[in-house]
Amino acid sequence: MVKVKIGLGGVTEPLVSKNMKTGDWGTEYPVVDEEKCTACKNCEIYCPDGCIKVVEKEGKKVAVPDYDYCKGCWVCFTVCPADAIKMEVKELYKVEVC
Repeated sequence: MVKVKIGLGGVTEPLVSKNMKTGDWGTEYPVVDEEKCTACKNCEIYCPDGCIKVVEKEGKKVAVPDYDYCKGCWVCFTVCPADAIKMEVKELYKVEVC
């Protein structure tokens, strides 16, 4: 457990959140289709937590989510002009109905 001193108004010191992995908060996560990804960086620019980056992977630039911090907010999915990102439900939340 990481202890964080929070001041009046709930503001912490810069970069403290890097110690607090929040990727298990959401029920869904983004999956990038590397064939469709155009590396436009919309997802990187608009991600409110800065947890998706365009990187070079096997000679091609593609978006790569950091699942340790991604909360599944759907912003990357929403702003992707190439429809290269789909949201999938985490295994924990999949329910089989009889």
